[in-house]
Amino acid sequence: MAKPRLIDRLPVLHQLRQSVGLQRGMLVAGLVLTALFVLCAVFAPLISPYGFAQLSGPDGNFGAQQPPSAQHLLGTTVGGYDVLSRVIWGAQTALYVVIVAIVLSVFVGILLGLVSGYLGGWVDRMLVVVADAIYAFPTLLLAIVVAIAISGGQSQLWSGVLAAAASITVVFIPQYFRVVRAEVVRVKSEAFIESAKVIGASTSRIMFRHVLRNSTRTLPLIITLNASEAISTLAALGFLGFGIEPTSAAEWGYDLNKSISDVAAGIWWTSIPPGLAIVMTVLGITLIGESLNDLADPRLRARRRATKQTPADALAATQPARREFMGEVE
Repeated sequence: MAKPRLIDRLPVLHQLRQSVGLQRGMLVAGLVLTALFVLCAVFAPLISPYGFAQLSGPDGNFGAQQPPSAQHLLGTTVGGYDVLSRVIWGAQTALYVVIVAIVLSVFVGILLGLVSGYLGGWVDRMLVVVADAIYAFPTLLLAIVVAIAISGGQSQLWSGVLAAAASITVVFIPQYFRVVRAEVVRVKSEAFIESAKVIGASTSRIMFRHVLRNSTRTLPLIITLNASEAISTLAALGFLGFGIEPTSAAEWGYDLNKSISDVAAGIWWTSIPPGLAIVMTVLGITLIGESLNDLADPRLRARRRATKQTPADALAATQPARREFMGEVE
C-alpha cells in the first residue's frame, strides 16, 4: 500500500481534496480571503503607499477628507491619514492580536481542561464553575473591562496588542476548557489509559503523552472560528474607543469610529474600506472554519458519498442480489 504524500497530510489541503461542490467553493473562497488578509499583514511595509501615521508627503500635507485620487487611491481620513495605508496596516495589527490571543487561549484552555478532566474531584468542580461563570458573562463587556483594567483604554502598539489579546483570551479560555475537558473525560476511560496505569506510567506522562494527544483533534475547527471572533472583538474595542492610539498603530475599528460623522456628510471613502476589510476578513476565516467543521462531520461525509452515486447505483444498493448472480441455480 502506497504511503500518502506529505502534501496530502497537510490539514487544510487534505480537507480541500476531500471537499466537493459548494463545500469546496466555500473553502476556496475562505482560503483566498484569508490569504489576502495575511499577505497584506505580512507585507504591509512593502505594499502600503504611506505609513499608518504619515500626514504629509513630498507635496506637503495630505489634507483631511480628501476624495480618492491618483495620490490617495481611497482618499484621506478626517485626521489626514491615507485610507488605503490605514487599511493595509490595520491587517497587521489584527494579525498580531489574533496570533497572541489564540496562542494564549489554546495554551491556558488546554492545560486547565486537561487537569480538570483527568484529576476530577474538587479541582474539576471549581474550574467548571469558574469557566461557566466567565462563559455566561457578556463577551464584549468582559473584553472592555479587561482592556480598561490592563491599559486604561488607550495604549501603544504592543501594550495595546497585549491588552486586546488578553481581553479576548479571557473570553476564549472557557471554550477550549470545556471542549478539552469533555474529551479528556471520555479518553481517560479507554482501555489504553488503564494499560498505561497498570504498567506504572506516571500521571504526568499519561496526561501529556496519551490523553492530550487524543483530546485535541477538534481544536483546529475552534481556532479558525475564534480567529474571526477575535477580529470582530478587536474592531468593537477600537470602535468604542478602547483600542490602540492612532499614532501607534492602524486599527480598523478606530477608523470606523472616526468616520461616523463623515457618513452624514456624504463622505463614503473613510468608512467603507475599513468596514469592508473587517467583513471580508471575518467572512474568509469563518468560511474556512465552517467548511472544516462540515468536512469533519461523518454524517455529511456519508451524504457527499451518496450524492456521487447514480440513481441506478442507489437502487441496486437497496435491492437484494438475485440468486443467479450469487452463482446459484434455481
